[in-house]
Amino acid sequence: NEYKSYLSVMAWPQHVGIVGMEVYIPQTYVAHDDLERFDGASQGKYTIGLGQNGMAFCSDVEDINTLSLTVVQGIMERYEISYSDIGHLQVGTETLLDKSKSVKTVLMELFSCHGNTDIEGVDSLNACYGGTAALFNAANWVESSAWDGRYALVVAADIAVYASGNARPTGGAGAVAILVGPNAVLPLERGVRSSHMEHVYDFYKPDFDSEYPRVNGQLSIKCFLKALDMTYQGYKDKVFKKHGSKPDTSYFDFMTFHAPFSKLVQKAYARLNYHDYLQTTPSTNPQLEQFRSIPVEDTYMNKNLERAFMEQSKAEFGRRTAPSLLISRNTGNMYTATLYSCIASLFLSKPTEDLAGKRIGAFSYGSGLAATMFSFTVTSDLAKLTGFTAKLQHIKNDLDNRTKVDPMEFERLMKEREESHHKPNRTPKFSCNALRPGTYYIVKVDEEYRRTYARVPFPSNGSRNVSDDTTTRPSDASHCTMNYCRYM
Repeated sequence: NEYKSYLSVMAWPQHVGIVGMEVYIPQTYVAHDDLERFDGASQGKYTIGLGQNGMAFCSDVEDINTLSLTVVQGIMERYEISYSDIGHLQVGTETLLDKSKSVKTVLMELFSCHGNTDIEGVDSLNACYGGTAALFNAANWVESSAWDGRYALVVAADIAVYASGNARPTGGAGAVAILVGPNAVLPLERGVRSSHMEHVYDFYKPDFDSEYPRVNGQLSIKCFLKALDMTYQGYKDKVFKKHGSKPDTSYFDFMTFHAPFSKLVQKAYARLNYHDYLQTTPSTNPQLEQFRSIPVEDTYMNKNLERAFMEQSKAEFGRRTAPSLLISRNTGNMYTATLYSCIASLFLSKPTEDLAGKRIGAFSYGSGLAATMFSFTVTSDLAKLTGFTAKLQHIKNDLDNRTKVDPMEFERLMKEREESHHKPNRTPKFSCNALRPGTYYIVKVDEEYRRTYARVPFPSNGSRNVSDDTTTRPSDASHCTMNYCRYM
């Protein structure tokens, strides 16, 4: 087995980064063109204006714990990793079920039954940035004196839901699990990442009785773009300090972004080109030159500038960033998981040989706000890269074989979810039989708010090769009445 711990190789770890990835996409989705008609919106408002095709969502039978359990068991099985080979586990999420108990502690059910309770890490929280904080913490652990030779595991997962209205079509749901270790397929580049943090109320969730956020949409977009400006400038300064030359967008072979919706990603890439243009000598291009004298602070909502640089960077965007939007364009905003679904999408959209040895830029943003620009350099080892890519190919099948729900049924399910949110003593109404095999689901929530989970079994003649203990489960495991089912 290629994916073993490094206990026997205790030299200082090199090339630390992403060793493996798994993506979980909920089985149900609603199409944005259907939502346009249902909402009475103008044709293209969601499909062109937002740049979205579909939005994944979860009914009342799934929660943040089921998403996380599903994606963690998925990566452990797909990579055939021993549960004892994980020494650090961090969860990035803003989908809270409890103000005290972490999602990580629920995930320990998957490890403790294999005798492994020696796993550092808990949850990281700040809107959509939590997954990146968890990734950095995991990489720091591997590079630290505390490292014991085992892998770190990062989970980024969220359910993005909005109240009925203009914001609802920007929701989504999903989870990404990331295996972190030395000699990675995607090593993090050292000494160049740049962060920007400040206090602002652009998006926040102060009401613990509701899943819905308070959102100032225009302010949030401005904050996103300002954070992009600040981190890009900081990243370029650090590259200059390290290598002696200040880069522009061509420094990245591919550029990925946190993607609340696809059109904002295109605007973000155009924004980078705007800043590159400001560093050039005055040109004879009147379409672009007219924007040089405008104070940067006055440009965030300037539609003429936005359109001009989107057009100027259109071809570059198509080559460097558009391939990263395969998943997010069809699932919507996964919050903490979105950026990492975009990175996974590159490996589904581009030939393996086109990625080998290339630099991938990444911009992570979480409202409130926290943002970082950082980068990876893809391994040149084609055998390792081919194996990594092969383990992501199931995602295309998962996207193609989802259940499309009409908008009226979607609204009904969202109302059902709203009414059951944080309610004790309930059994979900949505049938677990509609979920994909291998998906965890809520069996019940008792009067003390304790949740019981089970897993949809794989068909007895299924072709998936797994290495868990499903074959030794009792026949009634899916109906276990323990608060935390030992047969998860």
